[in-house]
Amino acid sequence: MADAPSSTARAWRIAVRAGVATPGSRALPEEVPVALSFGGTTQAVMMATPADLTDFGVGFALSEAIVRSADDIVSLEIVEADQGFDVQMQLSEDVQTAFSARRRRMAGPVGCGLCGIESIEEALRALPDREAVVLEVGADDVREAVRSLSMHQKLRAETGAVHAAGFYVPGRGMECLREDVGRHNALDKLIGAMAREGLKAADGAIVITSRVSVDMVQKAVIAGAGLLIAVSAPTALAVRTAEAAGLTLVGIARGADFEIFTRADRITQGRTSDVA
Repeated sequence: MADAPSSTARAWRIAVRAGVATPGSRALPEEVPVALSFGGTTQAVMMATPADLTDFGVGFALSEAIVRSADDIVSLEIVEADQGFDVQMQLSEDVQTAFSARRRRMAGPVGCGLCGIESIEEALRALPDREAVVLEVGADDVREAVRSLSMHQKLRAETGAVHAAGFYVPGRGMECLREDVGRHNALDKLIGAMAREGLKAADGAIVITSRVSVDMVQKAVIAGAGLLIAVSAPTALAVRTAEAAGLTLVGIARGADFEIFTRADRITQGRTSDVA
């Protein structure tokens, strides 16, 4: 079936502003369980906004290194389940075999809390090297990327309660954007949409509304990005991971200000002489 037609619902509330109470309703984002299944086996169940679920499935499969490209997904079906959805994907034979073997290796009683990951080694996985990504952006591009992300957040404008991830290309603007109640989900949806639309992450910047945890860096690097911009701060591990992978990490990008944590050479304006 198609993706759910609405990402919002209206809820009754009493608004108290300047000491005046006014009853009425407002739009809120929907949040439902979404299962991500491969070859009939559920890999993860996420609480997500029920929109762009095809992008979600493809992006999750790519960012979690379950598939090498979107072409490895032979079919994808969105099945309505009790109170939620199941994104059922069938993989090519060799990829499904490798995925099944990986699941067998991971079988055990202990989990680290990351999607489908059951060991410390998996959580701190080796990443591709993005040192060779050729990309230069100006400080004005960083500011415009964040401004454009905010401008294009339709669901946030309606509800005030979702994250977003966008793909900004200097000279072309915000090429793609996805929103979700979960920050990881928004990024996975963006990665899936970019893969389906043939957009290359190395050509621009991935821009996110949230803090930068290590898994957000991992997803951006696996997607092929050379630049990740966030409106909030990164964790120390996220910075170390970005540095090791050759990813330029920009955080706390708000208004005219931002901070460059790694690979500052890709930002061509707004540097000081003592920035490495």
